[in-house]
Amino acid sequence: MPTIDWNPALYDQKHAFVFQYGKGLLSLLEPRAGETILDLGCGTGHLTKAIAESGARVVGIDSSAEMIEQARQGYPGIEFQVADARNFSLPYTFDAVFSNATLHWIKEAEPVVEHISAALRPGGRFVAELGGKGNVANLMGALQQALQEVAGVSLEPGWYFPSIGEYTPLLEKHGLAVQSVVLFDRPTQLEEGEKGIRIWLQMFSPGVFRDIPPNVKERVLARIEELLRPQFFRDGHWFADYRRLRVVAYKEQ
Repeated sequence: MPTIDWNPALYDQKHAFVFQYGKGLLSLLEPRAGETILDLGCGTGHLTKAIAESGARVVGIDSSAEMIEQARQGYPGIEFQVADARNFSLPYTFDAVFSNATLHWIKEAEPVVEHISAALRPGGRFVAELGGKGNVANLMGALQQALQEVAGVSLEPGWYFPSIGEYTPLLEKHGLAVQSVVLFDRPTQLEEGEKGIRIWLQMFSPGVFRDIPPNVKERVLARIEELLRPQFFRDGHWFADYRRLRVVAYKEQ
């Protein structure tokens, strides 16, 4: 799993598209009053709050203490806990587990699916969206090429971007019957105009530049922009080549 010191303020201010797009996933979740729902990878809690507005009892968990602290400050009436998706354990089961833009951060996918299945009551549903096969492939390719050319550094991305054929059998192996799964392109406009690629990398790949001198980092960033600009800079904005995997599955009875 990539090592990230999450910056909740930067996440909310410059990457609101993460949870804004996640609102569309709520229509698949269809939360109802009286249900218990787990928001796995809740971040700063915006979608957790949206789920709670249905009248469901919601618990939000995230591995980042900084994200959970901000969620607790923003929504004090909701239960938030620091927990790792690979080994979390709660004293009750849920009618649904919801996850938006989280599971691609964890390469060890099988223990995550095991714990999701264990957290669901029989018949409970799992609704998730994560990066799918080919997600940000051009952006990461440019980063890898620029690091090698300018800094002589090789990068092995730490994300998990599964295909439909990879993820569906994993869910089924652990008792989750897949009702629907779709892999789709979603080119995503980044915020802050000309600075968009740099701010995205600052948020999602900060560790890449940890040991690179500032002057070399600047040359790497300039080379990334040079490589991507012809295809991914339009009308004053950068676009990231997002590809998402969206899943609805049910815990077998």
